[in-house]
Amino acid sequence: MSQYPKAAFLLSVAAPAQFPVDLGAEVAFAGRSNAGKSSAINAISGRKALARTSKTPGQTRLLNYFELETDHRIVDLPGYGYAAVNPEERRKWVPLIDALRSRASLRGLMLVVDVRRGLRDEDLALIDWAEPRHRGVHVLLAKADKLNQAERAKALREAAATLGEIATVQLFSAHSGLGVEPARERLAGLWAAAAT
Repeated sequence: MSQYPKAAFLLSVAAPAQFPVDLGAEVAFAGRSNAGKSSAINAISGRKALARTSKTPGQTRLLNYFELETDHRIVDLPGYGYAAVNPEERRKWVPLIDALRSRASLRGLMLVVDVRRGLRDEDLALIDWAEPRHRGVHVLLAKADKLNQAERAKALREAAATLGEIATVQLFSAHSGLGVEPARERLAGLWAAAAT
């Protein structure tokens, strides 16, 4: 049985006026276009096709809201990186994502990073966007099944050293299930955090 039996797609948002009512708690999910963000959402929610996965990275064009349980949402942000998105469309995302940050219900950020690539400047910029002094930030080092145990341990050490106290970090694999339960616990903790 799914951890979230009532998990469902809620709506897609193309403009700030379309956001759901600013009540409850929500956590944004973000990552580079090929990091495995949709797979992570599906694994954590326990629903195989909640978020669409694609062989073509960067298919998320809007902010997609999913309600996992009553008044507890996740927000799937457009992927960043090499996705073939025209510059005009990218420019439209900026005010939308800035408006998301102003919502009282936004309690945290789950950042999905390909463990083989490590944290990059774009990832650190997104953590900064989330204002980690006011919101929790948790990094999933995804696709950890692609590395051996020593390589995973090294990647985790390096990410933890880079992040310091601004974010927590863990190994994760949607494919093997590694780290799925700790990620669910961290999501619940972010939702429960008081807005500051």
